Amino acid sequence: MNFLFEKVIKLPRVSLAITPTPLESMPNLTKVLCGPNLFVKRDDLTGLALGGNKARQLEFYLGDAQDQGSDVILTTGAVQSNFVRTVAAAAAKLGIDCHVQLEERVSSVDEVYRNSGNVLLDRLLGATLHLYQKGGNEEDADQALQLIASHLRSHGKSPYIVSLSLGHPPLGALGYIVCAQEILEQTQKLSIPIEEIICASGSSSTHAGLVFGLRMLNSNIKVIGVCVRRSAKLQSPRVFNRCIEIAEFLGIDLPVTLDDILTVDCTLFPGYGRLNKMTVEALKLSASLEGLILDPVYTGKVMASLINRVREKIYSNNSNILFLHTGGQPGLFAYEPELRLALDS
Repeated sequence: MNFLFEKVIKLPRVSLAITPTPLESMPNLTKVLCGPNLFVKRDDLTGLALGGNKARQLEFYLGDAQDQGSDVILTTGAVQSNFVRTVAAAAAKLGIDCHVQLEERVSSVDEVYRNSGNVLLDRLLGATLHLYQKGGNEEDADQALQLIASHLRSHGKSPYIVSLSLGHPPLGALGYIVCAQEILEQTQKLSIPIEEIICASGSSSTHAGLVFGLRMLNSNIKVIGVCVRRSAKLQSPRVFNRCIEIAEFLGIDLPVTLDDILTVDCTLFPGYGRLNKMTVEALKLSASLEGLILDPVYTGKVMASLINRVREKIYSNNSNILFLHTGGQPGLFAYEPELRLALDS
């Protein structure tokens, strides 16, 4: 075993995700697009509260929380945040309280968006919800979270804050260092030489952890991060800075260079949590051809970018490309009115 990888897995950690997740081919989508061989890493099947990539990330956060003797988990995210939903589920599984701050990041939403999907699950999982109106500013949201934490401490609680912004221990990214090892083992066993992995790039924990893990494990597989919240110009330095944080946290030399950080933003318009025609097409094609359910905010936009890259002939026909399915399906139901109109047209 790589001695640096061994250093990661010896950190405090709890078991939340069902792993390894399957790595499957997408033969029908491959045939229709007349492009490279397409595969999917099914991290939507991690199991915890309908699955998704957040379960891998939270194993290290919750391990650290238990190590510190915390009795409340506190985090912040968008109203339809998959991370918030998974934090609530992890807290429930471990028998501790959970407070979540829901940020207003998407404008002009209806009551379906505010009450269905992940919000419904947050309530069902027993989380205490706090609403925050200024959803576009990470620093302000973190400050508001600190106020909630102070209130909890004044009532004798010991809260553990899970923050996804830069400047905090990058524990979530460690889950995707572990996933990088898993992918390498699976592709070797299946004799599939993967040239590129394409994934969502938002908080950057998944993207940075994956590229960091691959380079740490001496793999040169490209990782393309599809921007879901900010432009590629802003996202690339964020991912690189996260990689620097990982190296500093582990006390090792940085195995990643700026050239390793690849981001695209062709499917971001009109912004975070907003649908576009390319994403609707990706949702329809994935479901109707592969029985693969994606979400409008993250994986739908990643698949839309993958389809666009195939159509632009970026890949040779004998390439093997891996789509990282990070889950998020509960959020699909929050977009029912808009999706119904798009599917009927």
